[in-house]
This record gives sequence, C-alpha cells and structure tokens, in this order.
Amino acid sequence: MLRKLSWIFLVIMLLGVIAACSTEESEASPETLDTETTDNNDDSAEEEESPVEDDATGDDKVSVEFWHGMGGGLGEALDELVDQYNASQDAVEVVSEYQGSYEELLTKFRSVGGTSEAPALVQVFEVGTKYMIDSGYITPVQEWIDKDNYDVNQLEGNILSYYTVDGSLYSMPFNSSTPALLYNKDAFEEVGLDPENPPTTFSEIMEAAEMLTTDDRYGFSILGHGWFFEQLLSTQGADYVNNDNGRSDIATEAIFNGEEGLRAFEWINEMNKAGTFGYFGSSWDDVRAAFQAEQVAMYLDSSAGTKGTVDNAPFAVGSGFVPYADEVERNGVIIGGGSIWMANGISEEEQAAAFDFMKFLQTPEVQAEWHLATGYFAINPSAYDEPIVSEVHEEYPQLRVPIEQLQATLPGTATQGALISVFPESRQLVVTALENMLQGMEPKEALDQAVEGTNRAIEIANRTSGE
Repeated sequence: MLRKLSWIFLVIMLLGVIAACSTEESEASPETLDTETTDNNDDSAEEEESPVEDDATGDDKVSVEFWHGMGGGLGEALDELVDQYNASQDAVEVVSEYQGSYEELLTKFRSVGGTSEAPALVQVFEVGTKYMIDSGYITPVQEWIDKDNYDVNQLEGNILSYYTVDGSLYSMPFNSSTPALLYNKDAFEEVGLDPENPPTTFSEIMEAAEMLTTDDRYGFSILGHGWFFEQLLSTQGADYVNNDNGRSDIATEAIFNGEEGLRAFEWINEMNKAGTFGYFGSSWDDVRAAFQAEQVAMYLDSSAGTKGTVDNAPFAVGSGFVPYADEVERNGVIIGGGSIWMANGISEEEQAAAFDFMKFLQTPEVQAEWHLATGYFAINPSAYDEPIVSEVHEEYPQLRVPIEQLQATLPGTATQGALISVFPESRQLVVTALENMLQGMEPKEALDQAVEGTNRAIEIANRTSGE
C-alpha cells in the first residue's frame, strides 16, 4: 500500500531552506495531548504516489527508529508489517528493534528519553501511559492528527478512550486486547451445562465450577495478574483510584478495596475454600497448559491468546464475556496491551515520517493482517469486514466474542482505565494480596494491605514529580 506522503516532502523542502537555524526540539509541550489516526481511502493514496517517486531516492529516505517489545511470533508479525511499509514507498525507512519485555523497554527508553539517542517511536504497555504523559519525552499524536486532519472516528472508540486524556489522544493504539472467559465445551456437555451459553455472573460461575470440579479437575481459575482484578472492578463500574480513576485530576489514593473489590475477592475466596478454584500461579503458559491438560474447565485469558488455545486444546473450546457481580449491571472491560508513542527529541521531518507509519498501521488491510496473525483487536473496525477476517472468524467464532464484549462496553472512567505512574507496582501488590488470601488471609485484610502499599507508592511518585 502506498501512503500519502507528499506533504512530508513539502516539510522536508521547507526545512532545507531554514536548515542553518533549525533545531531538533519538539514544539509540543508536555501538557499537550495526542490522538490516534488511521489511513484514508486508496484513491487519495494513488493520487499522491507520483511526488513520492519523483522526490525521494534511496539516499534521501527518512529513517525512523522504532523500539518495540514484541518477541517470538509477535515480533515476526510486526517485522512483516514494517517490511510491507518500507516496500510500499521510497521516502521512509522504518527500522524496528526489539528491546526485550515491556519493563525492559521502558527502562531503556527512560535512560535516553529527550536525547538524540531516543527512538522516533516506542511501544509502551498500557500501564506506562501516565509515566509517558508526564515524562516530557513525547509529542502527543494529537498534534499530528490535527495537522493532517486525520479522521480518528474510523477507529474503535473503546480502545481510543484509554489513551485519551482531556479529549486528546496521546499515543496510537496498536496491540490491544481484553480478557475473555474460555471454557471446555466437552466438559460442559458431560455435566449437563449448555456449551453454547456460558455462565455470565459471579454466582453462575460458582455454580458451574461446582458441577465441573472432579478429583482431577478444578472448575475455575484466574491467572495471578492484577489486570484480571481490574476487569472484575470495571465490569462492576468501579474505579481503581480516586479522582475519576486519575482522569479528572492526579490520583492520590487507591480505592479498589471498596465493596466491588471486596466482592471480587470474596467470590474467589469462596470457590477456593469449596475446592472448585484452582490457582496455577502468575505464568500465562502455566494456566494455559493446565486448561489444555483438562486440569481446569474454565479460566480467564487474554483475547489475544484465544486462537492459540483453540488450536492446542484436545477438546472444543468456548468463549464468553468476563463475569460480573450479580448485584450490578455489566459495565464492560478495560483494554490491555500497548500503544505507540512519538518522541519529541527528533526533527519535524522524522515526526512526519513516523506519523505516516502510524497511519499505515491503522489501515483496514494492515489491521486485518495483525488481528489474524496475533489475536489482538483490530484498532480499525473496518478490518473485520475484510474477506480474510470473515473467513477466519467463521472458522473461529470464539474470536468474535471479545470483539462483541468490547463493543458492548459502556463508556465511563471505570472502563476507561486508571492513570497512575506506579501501576506495575500496584499490580504486583494485588497479586500478593490474592495469594495471601488463597493461603488463608481474610479478603478484606489482603485487599487493605494492597491498597496501603499502592498509596505509599502513589504518594512517593507524586511527591517526586512535584504533583
């Protein structure tokens, strides 16, 4: 696919005129917010092909360094998209570089952010959003959306909302997922449960788990990861921290030990005491292996893992929405995964080139490829209308369920997600609380300890940043 790049070269020519006095400093201030964007129609891209071919040569290409945290098969899928983009035009060369885990990547970026050593683009996991906004190292993509008159309405609103603050989009969503309930349909049939109608509420999960539990199999499990607890809060419409989940003002305290959080912990605790809940630790591979070995009949997983689980399980796999408490109406889920941020320590021509690559990634054709190769959502919902996606969804109807769950999610601060710079630390505290409860600690005491630890971390972070 050829991109609309002629305006980039106008910028390049103008910069050539003022090269003697130009700098690489970004005009964006840390307070400016950015938004995501996608590509426009193919006709306009074809009209702008000629200037790209005339003005750009191999020696004149703008190099865009892109740091990411996608390893293994995910990295291969990403590199394929980068290669497609580079082959589609002669003006920009994107160089993708794997930097390890999300945590390792962010640590490396912190050490070079704001310097000439920083990459033009960097992928950051969703809980790094608050840090990136406050860092002073980024240019909000909203600035380039506004310059380019890019229509973000073509993108999935419930994904954009996470990275949107005060009405501006800061980064471009890329790899987004939500949890989903995966279950053994064969086991459902064995015990008389309807394999086409999975349980939806806490009480229904408990009842099904009791029926599904045997000497060799637990009924239900949740991975030891704070992300799943956050979903059990959001689907009840509850915030994780104060000040509207840190979106109307700086969060100063955690509030996830309220009635909604306690409800979720007590629900798990009751199943654990009944012997119907199995805990397989904090490794994604371990809980998936337990499911495939029929050691557990239902569990929560990332939607991005659905296809792999279906392919590897020796039984029919069903998919359902994340369960919610019986006392409330379902609100929905928070997206996870990561997004792509633009650095501010690079020239305007590099930013223009970087933004063009961002738009390329959001086109329906590219998003269709990414969705099918990885299981992540298509940021541009039009990708689901692509013939290749329709064919795969027909073969794997389980892939449609998380999409329907996301699109049915109600907008609000609970489902928008919390903004705190110490999210990784808080998530670990929640996992510790969960494990303490499974070993006998009272649910309220365990949750209160996690909140106290989170509050100390928030206080230190706010004091350090001067907020």
